[in-house]
Amino acid sequence: MSKPRYWLIVPAAGSGRRMNADCPKQYLRLDQRFILDITLSRLLDNAAFAGCMVATRPNDQWWPETDASKDRRISTCIGGAERAESVLAALDALSARANEEDWVLVHDAARPCLDPDDLARLLSDLGDHPVGGLLATPVADTLKRTGPGNHQVEATVDRRDLWRALTPQMFRFLALKQALESAIDSGYPVTDEASAIEFAGQIPCIVEGRPDNIKITVPADLALAGFILNRK
Repeated sequence: MSKPRYWLIVPAAGSGRRMNADCPKQYLRLDQRFILDITLSRLLDNAAFAGCMVATRPNDQWWPETDASKDRRISTCIGGAERAESVLAALDALSARANEEDWVLVHDAARPCLDPDDLARLLSDLGDHPVGGLLATPVADTLKRTGPGNHQVEATVDRRDLWRALTPQMFRFLALKQALESAIDSGYPVTDEASAIEFAGQIPCIVEGRPDNIKITVPADLALAGFILNRK
């Protein structure tokens, strides 16, 4: 059997409404570069991927302006309304090139601060794992649970076994494709690839990553990401 290859999928079809910007958040700029370009370079320049598929919005007017659009390692497909649909569309687009046992890494388009050492550790730790897994960081804050529909504290939640899921998330090509198809068909809310794998009855493994691998979601995150990248 041939050695499994590694493929990168970046879902970039979201609108990023919480950023209150004139364009999707992956097309905002940090130091004159699109966030999406920074994100893709953090992965493609630090690991040997067989290829990359970016799922974009229909009639995406910003993609042609990116450096990534001129990178021969990167292909595009049309994504869906939800993240899971975009990832599944990217898997379908790669299906003629990828083998069932190849690894797929899925990474958020607006998560540009991935540390190369975390990426290397993810690939190393999960290379022989039967299922795969994800980068995650232990929850550091005290957690409170409130009642439904109010802000009244009902309990303090034990955080000792809680982790904050990050990306990349790394799973076998066929297993991830089948898990996403099953979850979507069942109406199961897929918040990340690991949740689809869990829905399929498999147990992902966590690889501890740096907490500064942040996802840009609200305007304040943009300045924080710029600070983190300048330090790196």
